[in-house]
Amino acid sequence: MTAPETATFLRVFGRIGLYSFGGPAAQIALMHRELVDENRWLTEKDFLGALSFCMLLPGPEAMQLATFAGWRLRGVPGGLIAGLLFVLPGAAVMFALATGYALYGNIPLVEAAFLGVQATVVAIVLEALFKVSKRALKQWDHWLLAALAFLAIFAFHLPFPLILAIAALWGFATTRPGKSADAPVHIAPKTLRTVLIWLALWAAPIAALIALDAPLLTDIALFFSKLAVVTFGGAYAVLAYMTQTVVSDFGWISTEQMMDGLGLAETTPGPLILVTQFVGFQAAYQQFGLGTAYLAGAITLWVTFVPCFLWIFAGAPFVDRLTANNRLSGALAAITACVVGVILNLSLWFAAHVVFQTIETARFGPISIIAPDLATLNPIAAGIAAIGAAMLLIAHAGLGRTLITGAVLGLCAGLIF
Repeated sequence: MTAPETATFLRVFGRIGLYSFGGPAAQIALMHRELVDENRWLTEKDFLGALSFCMLLPGPEAMQLATFAGWRLRGVPGGLIAGLLFVLPGAAVMFALATGYALYGNIPLVEAAFLGVQATVVAIVLEALFKVSKRALKQWDHWLLAALAFLAIFAFHLPFPLILAIAALWGFATTRPGKSADAPVHIAPKTLRTVLIWLALWAAPIAALIALDAPLLTDIALFFSKLAVVTFGGAYAVLAYMTQTVVSDFGWISTEQMMDGLGLAETTPGPLILVTQFVGFQAAYQQFGLGTAYLAGAITLWVTFVPCFLWIFAGAPFVDRLTANNRLSGALAAITACVVGVILNLSLWFAAHVVFQTIETARFGPISIIAPDLATLNPIAAGIAAIGAAMLLIAHAGLGRTLITGAVLGLCAGLIF
């Protein structure tokens, strides 16, 4: 296979980055059309093998797939360029949106529009639940894992990483080992060097922040670094864990701001996990202003996406062997099944906080669950959420159109009421 010319390479991956709206399914379809169908840079087998490998990794699989494709075509420099072109357009848009939100988000009419966005986000998460469940729940133990994961996080509030670990162990242990004609792979010195270089790049800003005694920025860097390691199953899977931590534990932002950030992330190109950039930005802005907010957003981007390059550049040479391992595939299937339960919890969490003004906690021994005050129902938010659900699940409208509709309906309600 002849490597594409530099200008063509940049044009194709730049186009992928600019047009990568609509979530991972749409982004992967776009890459398939560009890389397999039109330019024939990858074969169908290569593309599917790379996709399977990326789905085994934590982090945004579409961004990692773009990075892998760039690496396959032009080595490490190609992987860096492809990955950055996938992320940077959306990151630039998110900086602009986060700045506007920070400066103008408290204006009453803007708040009314964002109420419509929040209500629409409930419908978006519900659509994600249906999509993931269709793909993930294909055998009886997957249904059981989804139910147990939901109970574990909804009623017992077990840590998200622990739920993932238990599911992975179950999937690994209950899957029969596959046969491979290849000899076991030992980590070569070059691979070890790659791992050490990218670990150092990942850790360098964290060490600098600790040395400079910047507590908030250090906490942001450490938390989103941990998040980068447990983000299996896509951004929706980890949102409940992230929301609970940044809202309840750290108090950086409110649940409403979290949902606004998710709505804004849905409107940008690139991976949905760019919502982390919004969270880091707003957390720093509320304490220290815009200057520190831009720094926090940049740090969040660094610790979120540098690990993605680590996983790809260290693991790409072993893709064929890794994707042929039945037990790893079984572990991934079990994790994906758990994600269904986690997203169901997220749906209920978001719906309760948008549709009701007062949320209490009902306790039954070790169990505690959210208990909305039914008297505080917001019929406008409930109506917009229902309209959003109908647009996505029945009319199959696009995310952009649905979000704009929700924002306009919220704005109209603010003008009328």
